[in-house]
Amino acid sequence: MAKRKSRKAKAPPKKKPAKLDTAFVCPFCGHPDAVGCLIDQHIFARASCRICQESYATSANALTEPVDVYSEWIDACEIANEGVDARPPRRRRSYDDDDDF
Repeated sequence: MAKRKSRKAKAPPKKKPAKLDTAFVCPFCGHPDAVGCLIDQHIFARASCRICQESYATSANALTEPVDVYSEWIDACEIANEGVDARPPRRRRSYDDDDDF
């Protein structure tokens, strides 16, 4: 007698991991998809905005991805802006000002 074939369900296909972004929003001018990252020979990485020409450079290794370079740039911007008010204080006008309307 022959063996019966088992009725196992096929395993579902493995999901591919989501691709990481390669174009980002500029932290200075706010244009979407304006920042591109260039990783050169896994030694040097540069993120730059093609609209306002702002850029950020850092070292890279074999595992560095464009999203890593952009994240470091955002972190560096936040560190530079620590202790700085979001808006400059408004100057109050007084009646003693010599401005003529």
